[in-house]
Amino acid sequence: MSSPPAEHDHAEAPPPVVEEVGPGIFAYVQLDGSWGLNNCGFVVGGSAVTVIDTCFTERRTRDFVAAIGGVSALPLRTLINTHHHGDHTHGNYLLPAATIIGHERCRDEVLSSGHIASALFPGVAWGDLEVAPPFVTFTDDLTVFSDDLRIELQFMGPAHTTNDIVAWLPERRLLFAGDLVFNGGTPFVVMGSVAGSLAALERIRALGPETVVPGHGAVCSGDAIDAQAAYLRFVQDVARPGFEAGTPPLELATATDLGDFADLLDPERIVGNLYRAYSELRGEPLGAPIDPQAFADMITYNGGQPLRCLA
Repeated sequence: MSSPPAEHDHAEAPPPVVEEVGPGIFAYVQLDGSWGLNNCGFVVGGSAVTVIDTCFTERRTRDFVAAIGGVSALPLRTLINTHHHGDHTHGNYLLPAATIIGHERCRDEVLSSGHIASALFPGVAWGDLEVAPPFVTFTDDLTVFSDDLRIELQFMGPAHTTNDIVAWLPERRLLFAGDLVFNGGTPFVVMGSVAGSLAALERIRALGPETVVPGHGAVCSGDAIDAQAAYLRFVQDVARPGFEAGTPPLELATATDLGDFADLLDPERIVGNLYRAYSELRGEPLGAPIDPQAFADMITYNGGQPLRCLA
């Protein structure tokens, strides 16, 4: 099953689609998957719907909720946040009857960061956003049930952020990976860890998923894990000699040939990723706060232009 909801303004971004990835399990895919165009999901049970993540703007989340309504009229009773970033949490407040579940660090980060992304993406029509953090939290793992179907929430951070979780449906061999997987986009670990992301990918690989709903990009198989890991190892390989030579991350990024990864969306993320790799080479804790200059340097790498965001 695949059906488009409301049209969106950007000709470069097709309308989102609802894709049935398993019986009663749906991915809401927003291509092209670049900045702000995340994927969500939902599981339809006998009496209620379990939702996985929301969207970056009020309009996009309202479209997502309407798309769920096109599949099921059941109440949206549970909302799972895979991590704190606004493209996965900004719309939480538009599901007022849902129990919002996330890692305990996710709650902390939603409360502390608020709508900070508006400074990085000045051209986005945000709508009237309200902060709505998870209010049921956990530290390691938690199982949610949709009727008899297990949805296993597993903490994987620090990786993309300090608070990443996945939603694993073992009976269906299906994984909602959050932003641990970007399919067709450049991975982004400035708020998490390069090494931690590689470890998380190995844990995902060990689960043996047959279907992966990535945080961004088209639904894929477990093979996408290999591409993600290859990029992260590339970052480590580039960072090591640059760090030893004392080369600033922006200078190193500018001089780096992205090679096989040049066609990935949002290539400016190499700058932030090098900042994180340098932090780890200094022996700082995984996920430690990073120099905010990383974000300004990504804009410089992007020719001084605001980062492309079609949300």
